[in-house]
Amino acid sequence: MRRTIILFTITMLALLGTAHAQPDSLWSRTYGEYIEECLSIIQTEDGGYALAGFTLSPHADDYDMLLIKTDAEGDSLWSRTFGGRGFEECNSIIQTEDGGYVLAGFATSFGAGSSDMWLVKTDAEGDSLWSRTFGGEGMDICNSIIQTADGGYALAGYTESFGAGQRDKWLVKIDADGDSLWSQTFGGRGLEECHSIIQTEDGGYVLVGDTDLFGARVCDMSLIKTNENGELIWSRTFGGREDDRCYTMIQATDGGYALGGYTRSFGAGIFDMWLIRTNADGDSLWSRTLGGISYDECNSIIQTDDEGFVLAGYTRSFGAGECNMWLVRTDSEGDSLWSVSFGGENWDECNSFIQTIDGGYALAGYTRSFGAGEGNMWLVKTGPDPTSAPPESFIPHPCVFILYPAYPNPFNSTTTIRYGLPYPSNVLLQVYNITGRQITTLYEGNKQAGIHTTNLIANVLPSGLYFLQMEASGEQFTQKVILVR
Repeated sequence: MRRTIILFTITMLALLGTAHAQPDSLWSRTYGEYIEECLSIIQTEDGGYALAGFTLSPHADDYDMLLIKTDAEGDSLWSRTFGGRGFEECNSIIQTEDGGYVLAGFATSFGAGSSDMWLVKTDAEGDSLWSRTFGGEGMDICNSIIQTADGGYALAGYTESFGAGQRDKWLVKIDADGDSLWSQTFGGRGLEECHSIIQTEDGGYVLVGDTDLFGARVCDMSLIKTNENGELIWSRTFGGREDDRCYTMIQATDGGYALGGYTRSFGAGIFDMWLIRTNADGDSLWSRTLGGISYDECNSIIQTDDEGFVLAGYTRSFGAGECNMWLVRTDSEGDSLWSVSFGGENWDECNSFIQTIDGGYALAGYTRSFGAGEGNMWLVKTGPDPTSAPPESFIPHPCVFILYPAYPNPFNSTTTIRYGLPYPSNVLLQVYNITGRQITTLYEGNKQAGIHTTNLIANVLPSGLYFLQMEASGEQFTQKVILVR
């Protein structure tokens, strides 16, 4: 790992409407010595980051899964590789409730076919505990993994071994030990791929990707809703006469969905970032294209506290070089507020990004402009988004259940309590006194995934020691707070 002084190019575009202040860049880091790329990033419980993707060794003609753990400043703490003599790649990473990690992607060194879905479970230090493969004789790839409400996992990607067509979307449900429970395929006689999955409050799943129903190699965005057993409830497609693809999706605060990818059918350039907003039934409410005269693509999306959106990917229309990381902020109607690009003279791309606990952003991908090798993992950290509310109101998506330290503590009359949910859950938040008597219930009910905030107002309570207790999805957390008059 080496520190890098990078060239940041801030691009304010007339086509993006009224100018707003962008978040300031704080630092960047590169990782690797030869060819490395980050495909998925999470912020970990300790405030640092876990980056996952692949590495190509200069001494061997094969790729291995690569996992790098950093501190909050992006400095590498340790790294691990996983693989055999073939090609292995991690497309999605999550942190599990035990502090370890699950990496999901594909392997050609192991399994039954030309490539199989590959799942690796590690401990908190990144050491492998077990791995599983899923697949048949053809090519089978996992693009996205989530931990489900029952403690198991759901893997989504595509299969060429099973299903109705040349390539079908594939959803595999496994238990906490990685053993398969069931799987479902979705598709026709053409090509289908799934790139992202979420679990909904009803226990079902929503998958997005692209569909080429008739093998004409002109794809539409695809959105699928299933029940808890993976059985199809409804499906929707979005697109025009040209190629339109979806790489990322979130459930919005109103229960609908926001899809991000690119479109060749609409927009200003060769292809543009495409943002589609739907209702809870998958019906389109509106769509927006973002970009210039060249290539612009969205690989990752989040919703902000004001119900707007932030999209990240790459741009070849704007910026300093051949291709730059691109971050675009919109309001709740998808109209652009600002954009910022990061990069040098060569090719730099964002594959995954997150909103961090301080209200800023962390963008991860790869760079050919900086670093030690032909292309290295690249992590760029920004400061808080000035167009958003204070950091305590941000809604990043934690990987585990967590009750953050109350602040202030000790407190005089009011203290703020924040807690994080990795998926939609029923939450019970209560306050007890030192004798164990319940004083009040701060919240009881369902909450979406994300970080949530509530206040303990102690106007009528006497000074002393109190206990905050949070219960969510069978887990319980307790914290001491001190009231001082």
